[in-house]
This record gives sequence, C-alpha cells and structure tokens, in this order.
Amino acid sequence: MIPSQFNPQEVEKKWYDYWMKNNYFHSKPDNRTPYTIVIPPPNVTGVLHMGHMLNNTIQDVLIRRARLQGFNACWVPGTDHASIATEAKVVAKLKSEGINKNDLTREEFLKHAYDWTDKYGGTILEQLKQLGCSCDWDRTKFTMDEDMSASVIKSFVDLYNKGYIYRGYRMVNWDPEAKTTLSDEEVIYEERQGKLYHLRYQIEGTNDYVTIATTRPETILGDTAICINPNDERYTHLKDKKAIVPICNRVIPIIFDEYVDMEFGTGCLKVTPAHDVNDKELGDKHNLEIIDIFNEDATLNSFGLQYAGKDRFVVRDEIAKELEQIGALVKTETHINKVGTSERTKAVIEPRLSDQWFLKMEELVKPAIKAVLETDEVKLYPSRFNNTYRHWMENIRDWNISRQLWWGQQIPAYYYGEGKNDFVVAENKEEALELAKKASLNDALTLTDLKQDADALDTWFSSWLWPMSVFGGVLEPENEEFKYYYPTNDLVTGPDILFFWVARMIIAGYEYADAKPFSNVYLTGLVRDKQGRKMSKSLGNSPDPLELIEKFGADGVRCGLLLSSSAGNDILFDEELCNQGKGFATKIWNAFRLIKGWEVADIAQPEAAKVAIDWYENKLQKTLAEIEDHFSKYRISDALMAIYKLVWDDFCSWFLEMIKPGYQQPIDKVTFDKAIDMLEANLKLLHPFMPFLTEEIWQHITERTSEEALIVAQWPEAKPFDEKLITDFDFATEVISGIRTIRKDKNISFKEAIELHVINNEKASTLFDTVIMKLGNVVDLIYVNDKVSGALSYRVKSNEYFIPVGGSIDISAEIDKLTEELNYTKGFLKSVQGKLANEKFVAGAPEQVIANERKKEADALAKIATLEDSLANLQ
Repeated sequence: MIPSQFNPQEVEKKWYDYWMKNNYFHSKPDNRTPYTIVIPPPNVTGVLHMGHMLNNTIQDVLIRRARLQGFNACWVPGTDHASIATEAKVVAKLKSEGINKNDLTREEFLKHAYDWTDKYGGTILEQLKQLGCSCDWDRTKFTMDEDMSASVIKSFVDLYNKGYIYRGYRMVNWDPEAKTTLSDEEVIYEERQGKLYHLRYQIEGTNDYVTIATTRPETILGDTAICINPNDERYTHLKDKKAIVPICNRVIPIIFDEYVDMEFGTGCLKVTPAHDVNDKELGDKHNLEIIDIFNEDATLNSFGLQYAGKDRFVVRDEIAKELEQIGALVKTETHINKVGTSERTKAVIEPRLSDQWFLKMEELVKPAIKAVLETDEVKLYPSRFNNTYRHWMENIRDWNISRQLWWGQQIPAYYYGEGKNDFVVAENKEEALELAKKASLNDALTLTDLKQDADALDTWFSSWLWPMSVFGGVLEPENEEFKYYYPTNDLVTGPDILFFWVARMIIAGYEYADAKPFSNVYLTGLVRDKQGRKMSKSLGNSPDPLELIEKFGADGVRCGLLLSSSAGNDILFDEELCNQGKGFATKIWNAFRLIKGWEVADIAQPEAAKVAIDWYENKLQKTLAEIEDHFSKYRISDALMAIYKLVWDDFCSWFLEMIKPGYQQPIDKVTFDKAIDMLEANLKLLHPFMPFLTEEIWQHITERTSEEALIVAQWPEAKPFDEKLITDFDFATEVISGIRTIRKDKNISFKEAIELHVINNEKASTLFDTVIMKLGNVVDLIYVNDKVSGALSYRVKSNEYFIPVGGSIDISAEIDKLTEELNYTKGFLKSVQGKLANEKFVAGAPEQVIANERKKEADALAKIATLEDSLANLQ
C-alpha cells in the first residue's frame, strides 16, 4: 500500500538506517575515478546551526551526484579540537565545580578536557545524519586523534629544520580572556565610540607643560618617552628636555622622530613601548625602557601603583578622575576609533610583548598565490573572492603559531638549560635528548633534564593539514589511500575562513605534497533572516535546525535552503522557503500516487501520449544539459531550480495531463512504462537534493535489491535533443492556455466539447494538434483561411484561433462587454499618448518611467487590435 501522504519522520530514519546497513557511504580505493570532499571540521562540542545546514547540504548534493555518476565518492567527516573555545568551556566547567585550572597539572587538565569532549563531542555529526549527510562515517577524524597530532608535530619539526619556524620576542595580539596570543587574522576590528583624553605633562625643572592626546589614559603608567616631529616648530624649545608622567611622577625623555604626525592631536605623542606595536618600534630605535603594566588577564600589575589588581577598563575611568583632580586632564572629547577584538571570545585585544613561535610565510605563500591567481589550478567560486585572496596573500605577515593553552598539540621544543636559546626541536622526547646532548656537548643529560615548551599550537596549524592528514599523507606520503584520494575535488566553506583555513591548506598542500589540496572552492554566503540581519541567539532570529527538520522534513529544509542560495551571496532565510520545499515534496508524492493509481491495459497507445513522451524525453535532455552547466559553475541553486521547474511544470502540469487516461479508463502499457521511466529519471536528478523522498518513491515503484537502490543508481545519460520540438510544444501550450482562458472567462464548461478553427499564419507545427484537442476538449480542429464569424477569438503570435459559440453564450451581451472594454482601453491609450506627447514630461522624466509609458502604449494598442478582431468575429 502506498500511503496517501508522504511522512518524512517515518521515512528518514528508515532509509538512513538502510543506507548505513548497506555501507553505501563507505569508500575504499579501487579502479574507479575518485571524487573526494573533506568536511570543514566543526568544533568538536558544537551543535548544528543554519550555516552548517547550508554548507553540509551543498556537500551532500555534490557527493550524492558524484556517486550517481559512477565516481568512487568519498566524503570524510570529522571535528576540530577548537583549542580556544573548548579550553574556555572546560575552564568554566571546572570553575563551576570549584576547581582552578592553575591548581591542576597539564595531564590532569587534559583528562578533564577529554572527558568533556567525550561527553559533548560528536553531537553535531549525529545531527548531520538527520539532515541526510552521506559521509563515510568509518573515516571520521578528530584533529586530536593520535595520528592527526603526530602529523602536526612532524610538520612543526620539518618546518623548524627548514628554517621557517623561529622563536621571537615580539608584540603580539593578546586575548586577556582566553589568556593566549592570537594571529593577526583572528583579530576583528570594530568601530567603537570612546573618548580622547587630553593630558598635560610638566616639563622637568619648569612650570611649563606639554599636552598629549590618548584614548588609553591607564597606559600613562607605562610611558617611557614623549615624541615630537623634529620639523614641528612649536616644540623646538623642548629639545634635550624631559617631562614628568602624571601620578607616577616618572621622569621621561622628550625625543624627536618624523614618525609623529604633526597634524594629529597636539603633535605630541606619548610612547608606551610595552603596549603599542608602533611605540615598540620607536622604543627600539631610541633605546627606551619597556614597562609592562598589565597582568595576563589585563588587570594592572605593580607598575599600576594603587590601581594594581583592577581591570584596565575600571582603571580607565578611575585614573581619568584622578587626573582631573590633580589638574592634569585638560579636556575629553568623543572619539571613534577601531578596536581589535578576539574572534573567539570577543574580548578587546591587548598588544603585548612576549616570546612566541612564528612561521615565516614569505616563501611558503608563493606557490599558493600562483595556484589561485595565475595558473587556475585552484578555482574560487565566485571568482570575485580572488581579489580578497590576493590582498591577504600579498600582504601576509609571519604567522604566530603558539598559544598559551593546554588543549592542543604541545609545541615539540625541549629546553635543556637556562639560556633563552637552550632548546632543541624533535618529534619526541627521546629524539630531543640525543639532539640536546649534541647541542650542549653534555652526554650526561637525561630525559628528566628536558622541559617541554608549555605552549600549544594554534588550532589552524593542525587543520591546515586536514586534506592530507585524514589520509595519512603527512606521516606516510606514499601510502595507497593518500595517492588515490589526494588531491581532493571540491571544498565547500564560508568566505570568513578563506584566509584562516583555505589559503593555509593550499600553502601546506604545495609544501608537503607539491600538489593542490583541492581543485574548486565553493564559498557559501551567510545565512541571514528575511530582514537581512545576521542570525544570533541574542536576536532570537536563529531557528533550531532540528525543529525545522521535524516541521518540514529534511528534504523540505534542504530544498528550501538551496532554492534561496547562490554562491558567495548571503541567504535571506525564511521558513516559508522550507514550506515551499515541503510543498514540492507533496507535489512529487502525489504525482507518483497518480501514476501508480492508473489501471494498465494492453490497448493501443493514443497519438497524444506518443507525442507527449517524445516531447518530455527531449525536454528532460535539455534540462539535463542546463543542470550540468549549472553544476560546472557551482550554481547549485540554479541547478535545483531547473529540476524544480522540470518536475513541477513540465512533468506534473503538462506531461501527466497529456498522458492521463479518461475517467475510469485504463492507460496503455507502453505509455505507463514510459511514464515510470520518466519518473525514475526525475528521481535520479532530484536525489542529491531530496534523498529521502526520492528513495522512498524509488523503492515503492518496484521491488529492488540493495544493488538497485536509488543512492547507487546511474545518473541520466546526456543525449542530443530536438530544440525545435521543444519550441513547438511551447507554442502549443499557449494555444491550450488561450482555450482555457476563454472557457474560464465565458463560463464554458470543460465537459462541453468545442470546435477550434485556426488561421495558421505562423505555419506552426501540427505535431501537437492531438495534445491541443485532448487538453482543450476540442472535438474538431480545422485549419481555415478566413476569419470565422459568430466566434470567440484569440491570437498566439500571428496565428488566429476561433471558437464558434453557437447558443452557448449570449452574443449580444458579449458584444456589449467587449465594446465597453474597447472604449475603456482607447481612453487609457489616449491618456498615455497624451503624456508621451508632452515634451516637458518626456524631457524631465527618468528613462525607466518613459520606458514604462511606452510599454503601456504598446500593450494598449495590442489589446485594442485583439478586441476589435473579437468584435468583428461576433458581428
């Protein structure tokens, strides 16, 4: 029994379990051509959101289509350890239990972290199964898996030995909430309204003052100079003088450097080398003292005097009041400036001097620039992102790869002495010991003498190896799987990580495999609400993806998301789109039930059915060509829309009507079998987009073995098609629509058979006459040379069609009605032509307005001609 309604909840679990049981998702190397995708690994403790839904639906469409095309389709899933986000969650959990991270050893903390990821990790992968994602779950990887971590360590050691990795004392981006450094790319700059404080510093030994302007008055406690442009004539008298910093009363030199902009503020700059990257350069140039006033959590340390232990923003307000009390605050102004914030924690970044590990990028980046911008070995879709890629890659800086965290791969540097450079780099402690003995010339060193660097590596330093490491390509570059699956084919991700991840994977691919990691990068847009706002919990505009699946079915949600999505453009999500997807599923289900409900008999095939099949086979081939073109350009939404129109309009609205048997009449077997063939072709095209619905119908059509499941069927074969046949049918549909319009307007029942007389000025094909007769209930279709009097008429292009009315309508009333409509239209035309005859209107109106008025004129003229013809035919 075929259920009267499609029930997604029952069907989805049934078919996903069936696919899993039959191992359709699993891939292993064979003689087929591979098609490989690696999933952008979501955070291990993450949950499904709308961005994941879109991204993974697109990946599943690509992988299911490849499977149908006969490729050895392999989609590798996995999760990312997300060092900053995960460590923050674990620290918060421990804090809620009264445990301080600093009271634990690294090993104790890591046990808590693994317990956390075991408990909460992998939820998102289970949720992806509900969406229908056909990943090779046997290949699921985690960036902290033993082999994945070993790949990262091997990469670090290799790059260090090649001279690319170095340790340096640099100004870095410090996240005081996560208590770690960040790379430049992890800092998001936001415009914020703050204040500009004008402060005066007394010139030592005088009653004179110099005024400086700063947005950060709390940092005056770290000032070690005031800098002035030597060309600024206002301050030449201050050469060789010193100033006194308010509150701390530190005496500091007044230095001169052309770095200072004479036009900004007062032309005097406070120099705080420990807390500003530009000030640090000035400090190095002029040998200034460096005074760091902050603790790692951005509270003030002992250099903060009475403010020690207080947060920087609290101190900002308090110190401003004290400066005002002692007469050092001249004035404050409202000021807009760009503030760096942490991409992960949203905390305001603090520039901080620190010993960190860096990766030199200047040489490494060159093959990756060439691959995207010169040779097209790697293509970005849409290509406009090439400009963004160029800007980032051509302005790249050395990558700060160390993080002050425990959750992640620990940097494989081992210290054997007290000196800053008393360290060696090795893949394990045993190797490190041998290197340390040589470096120190001390054979008495033991493993206990070695102390491993406490920092962990940046998460991106592990995920940049992802397309290689998931196949063991870093540890064993000659292994069978790596050689078979790499390079992968397509990467689907968001443009927000084009540099963080995509560019770095390309860099790593050329460095380690001398090959691109993938051929194509499809960049999705952000999913926004229908008002264009970014989805967020605080706005309450981000629907729960699992609730959407429950409400509309996975196929409905997939379809709704993709109908609104185009590469690189943001998606304005509206639940109505999912409802549209659900409606499409219902339409297909009902079409299937209609076909299966027909009685089949060994009777002659009607001519109309024969013609209909010929037309639909050609129309399907034309649509297939369009779909292939859309896929080749990664226009996935357009591909779905082409299938949508084919199924909804051409198959359901036209083809099934053309072949449908009369009431309580059977259908001939030839036509029925062809209808099933056409339905199955449609299901193959639809399967990548709506896998559950299509498999359910496919399995209902006839009994199938596991080898005959739709998921492993064969994609329709492209064949030549007859464009003229398709065009001729389009003309016939206009003829049928004309008949239907007249029936509706004149209340002529469809049960009432009519005659149709045609003046064939277009020399239109007569191939579809039987279809016109069937769908218009035309008893006689007659070609004539002259107009038919006493008939209703209409035109299709230059062809004229006449329907003799006889006693079915009141001719006198019809004449009156047409005359009234004709007079109204002539009046309308007169007013439009009056506007167009007005030179002042034409000269002053926008071009589009004039074009609209001319279209109104043309439409009115055409309508008048049709009405006059209709009147002439009735009189």
